[in-house]
Amino acid sequence: MSTTTLLENAIDAVVLFDEMITSGDKRIGVATLNSEKSLNALSLAMVELLLPQMQRWKDDADIAMVILQGAGDKAFCAGGDIRDLYHAMKAEPETFQPYVTDFFQKEYTLDYLIHTFEKPVLVWGNGIVMGGGLGLMAGASHRIVTASSRIAMPEMAIGLYPDVGGSWFLNRMPAGCGLFLGLTGASINAADAKFIDLADYFIPHDHKAAVIEQLKTIRWGNTVALNHQKLTDVLLAVEQQQLHQQPASQIRLHQAAITQLANCADLASAIQHILTMPNEDTWLSKAKASLQYGSPVTAHIVWRLLQLGQSKILADSFRLELGLSVQCGRLGEFTEGVRALLIDKDQKPQWRYPDVASVPSEVIDTLFSSPWSASAHPLAALGRVH
Repeated sequence: MSTTTLLENAIDAVVLFDEMITSGDKRIGVATLNSEKSLNALSLAMVELLLPQMQRWKDDADIAMVILQGAGDKAFCAGGDIRDLYHAMKAEPETFQPYVTDFFQKEYTLDYLIHTFEKPVLVWGNGIVMGGGLGLMAGASHRIVTASSRIAMPEMAIGLYPDVGGSWFLNRMPAGCGLFLGLTGASINAADAKFIDLADYFIPHDHKAAVIEQLKTIRWGNTVALNHQKLTDVLLAVEQQQLHQQPASQIRLHQAAITQLANCADLASAIQHILTMPNEDTWLSKAKASLQYGSPVTAHIVWRLLQLGQSKILADSFRLELGLSVQCGRLGEFTEGVRALLIDKDQKPQWRYPDVASVPSEVIDTLFSSPWSASAHPLAALGRVH
């Protein structure tokens, strides 16, 4: 008989951990982001709880799989909790802040762990999934989206860039999609997420409890590949009965124009191409507005990340991003973007440069230069066999 074993959690814990007993002798680990008021925004405290627990579950032979979910019905995770980052950057502008390095180092280490977890990891991507939330979801082996899923990388609006592995997964989308989404921060739905390989299954949110009960009845074994297949079989069977509820893809409606982005010779022509895309609807109109609102520096970062292509291994992508994120923290564009959007909420960012033509190439070169030598890099050990 399947029962649930509660792990010890503080009443106000920002992440709740649980282990569900299955019909065999295996257990399912469950981690719940528990900050419903902030739409489960990913804080450093959350990361510092998740990282060691995920590692323990990875090493525990009795844990067959892991489920990551968000508290409430509105969001899995609405992005990184960046207010503390803002205050650290604002306190000592134009310097490398230890807190900024610490936050991103631990976040990217967690993201990498999920990518390389080996055991099945199921992320229930209901509601809002943005920024840091997408970082948790992107590397999972089984990524579920629902009718209310709204996925985006809106970092253009805060002067950062699509990090948390964005340099890896944006380059692996259908032609033009990575550049379009990176430059516009456009919100996509369940069908879009599956189309660009950021999700695997569409299952209505009201089926969640039934799916979890079904997972508890599985006799999980010791063979990881077979456990993956058992989970896949369950999710596919449920999805096949519910696909008629899946929303229409917004990207597919504009796919021809988005694909042409891949042929643009430079950033300026890519931006012009997006702003003049035909058949404008509400979704495309919002995407164009977000592009015009966003940081010209971020636009250059996105362009260069896409030009780097798919040559880097995953660990190298996170090493690149850590240096880039720390440099963004020093530059000040990130600070100003957060101020305008989340602190003062005037939505009038004073970007350093008025347009992409005004951004010196040396500024982007500096952002892409690592503050550390290869051996001293905080993520130097990531992906290395000891």
